[in-house]
Amino acid sequence: MLLNKNIPLSYVFGKIKSEVIVITLYAILIAVLYENYHISRITIPIAVPTILGTVISLLLGFRSNQAYDRWWEARHIWGAIVNDSRTLARQVMSFTPDANFNGDGVTQFQNRMIQRQIAWTYCLGKHLRGQKCNHVTEKYISTEELEYLRKTDNKPAALLELSGRDIKLALEEGWINRFQQVELDRTLTRLCDAMGKCERIKNTVFPSTYSLYIHFSLLLFIALLPFGVIEYFGLFEVPLVVAISSCFLLIEKMAIHLQDPFENKPTDTPMTAIAKNIEKNLNNLYSLHSKGKTSIVHNYSVDEEPTEFVTEAVPGKVYFVL
Repeated sequence: MLLNKNIPLSYVFGKIKSEVIVITLYAILIAVLYENYHISRITIPIAVPTILGTVISLLLGFRSNQAYDRWWEARHIWGAIVNDSRTLARQVMSFTPDANFNGDGVTQFQNRMIQRQIAWTYCLGKHLRGQKCNHVTEKYISTEELEYLRKTDNKPAALLELSGRDIKLALEEGWINRFQQVELDRTLTRLCDAMGKCERIKNTVFPSTYSLYIHFSLLLFIALLPFGVIEYFGLFEVPLVVAISSCFLLIEKMAIHLQDPFENKPTDTPMTAIAKNIEKNLNNLYSLHSKGKTSIVHNYSVDEEPTEFVTEAVPGKVYFVL
């Protein structure tokens, strides 16, 4: 997606450039026939294109609302992915014990889960856009996992499967208990549900017959418009027809772009930008938590309020690690 605050007019009107050229030539032809050859019988009551334009406006408004609903649902789903990714990272870091007392296995487990979730967000975006995701995941996962991905069609689902296996391994090694495994699995389930919702939007095509009927009605309106205004505006009907037609065509194009939020267009859901934000948050959480494992410890007596900070354990004391 192009993350520009100001989309250039050349891009906007470039989408209807060919239509505008044809409409301009058509309007000029009608004006020449009326002014130079005095063919006055080609005029029609202006009420005809007015009524037709009103009907098309209602249909375009309904279609635009439906297209925006699809776009907004996609953005809402990716907002949930951000939340669940942070939740997964927090659970992985807080559920597992201190690596200083359990060896490197816990640290490797934490790092794998964090990096694999980052890879999953990038891979899901590529998957929805119909692009290959091997080159964006290879720096986050191991060579063995990358080979496993190459054998599967749905790579985001395969990454969730690998995370599920790691959670099972953590349970077997005693790094987490059964209740913590259930919570981690619920988070993975929500991520899988979000992926399925995105695939539903991607694979559900907007009804083509509905779009076709609106487009034909719009072409009929544009064809009749010069005949309705030529009597009142003369040669000025050319810019008038072009301006009115451009407005209707742009609304139609906007609806077409919004109805497909995963097609790598400027109006798409900004999945790459969201994935980068998730990567930043998760890496920051992992680095801060890793440093916090050896940070200052509060000294609490069982019956007393905390009075001091210590950095070494003393027998007979109860400690709460921050």
